[in-house]
Amino acid sequence: MILTTTSTVEGHAVTRYHGIVTAEVIIGANIFRDLFAGIRDIVGGRSGSYERPLKEARKTALDELTEEARALGANGVIGIDFDYEVLGQGGSMLMVSASGTAVTVSGA
Repeated sequence: MILTTTSTVEGHAVTRYHGIVTAEVIIGANIFRDLFAGIRDIVGGRSGSYERPLKEARKTALDELTEEARALGANGVIGIDFDYEVLGQGGSMLMVSASGTAVTVSGA
């Protein structure tokens, strides 16, 4: 499965458009994670306690896009876009959404 943020795949022609595919992943913010991230932010550095769950959420969203595209008979998803939204009471959850166009590309 070819996954790309671009609207074309270099060296391959899009031979069929199957439609838009989407995925949404919601992750909850943990109070202990928030506390340690706040401490790390105070002393500088990157906040691995937030980066790891975000990375996992993006991967899960891509996996869901792949499965939805495969179910449509596609071998690629082009034009993938990620969006992030804070949800819940007091911003306690984060939604990672991904969308793209399921396609069949030649030679893939």
